Amino acid sequence: MNRRKGIFLVITGAIFWGIGGTVAKKLFDEYQIDVNWLVTTRLLIAGFLLLAIQFFRADRSQIFDVWKNRQTAFHFIIFGLVGMLSVQYTYMASIEHGNAAVATLLQYLAPVMIIVYLLLRKLTVFTRTDMWTVTLALLGSFFLLTNGSVSQLSVPATAIVWGVLSGIALAFYTLYAVPLLKQYDSLVVVGWAMIIGGFALGFIHPPWQIDIETLDLEAYLYLIFVILFGTMVAFWFYIESLQSLQPKESSLLGSMEPLAAVLTTVFWLKEPFGIFQWLGVLCIIGMIFLLAINKGSTSQDPPTINEKPLITES
Repeated sequence: MNRRKGIFLVITGAIFWGIGGTVAKKLFDEYQIDVNWLVTTRLLIAGFLLLAIQFFRADRSQIFDVWKNRQTAFHFIIFGLVGMLSVQYTYMASIEHGNAAVATLLQYLAPVMIIVYLLLRKLTVFTRTDMWTVTLALLGSFFLLTNGSVSQLSVPATAIVWGVLSGIALAFYTLYAVPLLKQYDSLVVVGWAMIIGGFALGFIHPPWQIDIETLDLEAYLYLIFVILFGTMVAFWFYIESLQSLQPKESSLLGSMEPLAAVLTTVFWLKEPFGIFQWLGVLCIIGMIFLLAINKGSTSQDPPTINEKPLITES
């Protein structure tokens, strides 16, 4: 029963992540929601909700313990600004300039970036799995972004730049989170990271600065979905799935996120996708499955992007 519950949670969470990005695109295009405002609002609300969940759990003292040590507090601030805020903002900016499918798939290049980083630092060796991973990622990106034609890009260059930056930010986020997650519960780490990132971006675009007269009931429902389901609930479900599933299984099932983003972008937002772009989608999803299946095969293997609890948008 626990295993079935874990499978349900991780699949539901991944689907929420993928759909959340598509819904955000709807808000950008039809309601002219500012990306700065949306990132600020979703980070602050989701962060406070995650800490509220932790408050009603056994070890609530962790919520404030993180600020008792100066070095730990500094690491949390770096993680919140360079990790969480960068991941959220670059991902949303890529969606705003392009679409949720391309943004999500580009963000899933993060494992390749982690492999390259570990190779440069001589912390791992280049394996056959790494070779296939890099090949699938590069081939998939080429088909996805060019639709098989080198003469023109199928998505705006700005969206590609933000998407690649999102992958880099996610790679940093994954690596930097490891020591923090060894000391504190995941809800505490990510909850505070969201609040720090949202508070910092709030100086540029405060969450109360929005013209509510331009929003109708449908827009508010979209906002609720992005903030609660596409951010807070998706993360919470993924965390809970790790209680009854192996990380490898959660990572594998988490690949439903880019699939959900692609399907909702194509069939709900009616974004055109060419045959070569579909081939690119298959290549990148194949890369994710390959990483998930081979995860943990050796102690030197790099972590995958879902090996630690993450919030994308995805």
